Amino acid sequence: MPGKRRVGILGGTFDPVHIGHLIIAEEARSRLELDEVVFVPARDPWRKARHDLAPAEERLAMVRLAVAGNPSFSVSLVDLDRQGPSYSVDTILDLRGQYGEEADLYFILGHDALMDLPHWRQPARLTELAHVVSVGRPGYEIGWQQLEEALPNARERILVLDIPEVGISSTEIRQRVTSGLTIRYWVPEAVAQYIREQGLYQDASAGGIATPEGRR
Repeated sequence: MPGKRRVGILGGTFDPVHIGHLIIAEEARSRLELDEVVFVPARDPWRKARHDLAPAEERLAMVRLAVAGNPSFSVSLVDLDRQGPSYSVDTILDLRGQYGEEADLYFILGHDALMDLPHWRQPARLTELAHVVSVGRPGYEIGWQQLEEALPNARERILVLDIPEVGISSTEIRQRVTSGLTIRYWVPEAVAQYIREQGLYQDASAGGIATPEGRR
């Protein structure tokens, strides 16, 4: 009898998607023996809302370009199709409905987002619906005592994945584009070309802070 399908979930604003996102997804796929990693662009990241967020269709187009060369990567529109703020528990519920109970879902996030997890919508429910996988982010460590005060037995419920930490952020990429600096090798070439052709991030007022997850 075949085993359960193992599906990774990597959500974010992806404004823009970059090499760090792809490395995290591929490392998780390889280390956890995932059959697929689904990239889920957020419509409205309620914990990290930005007035200058690129339009959803632009961010979606960049993610599709970024994952096109990897048959194990896919893109889901569940958050873009749903009106209102993007809550991770809703994302997982929607994907659970698509993949069915026979799938094992692995929700991938960074250590910084993990420490904020108690402030998300229904965090305990989220850990019941999917395996939570935390990956290293430069400058962040897991405070297990603080985390377990809000989420009892968090250490037993959360899988920590030791992968190379890539110090690239979407915020810095946007700032580099605004300043006229190169983003070659920071993002896939197809994404860099799309940014140039669409004139994204040219406004000097662009900035803001966004986590790779871009959702809560």
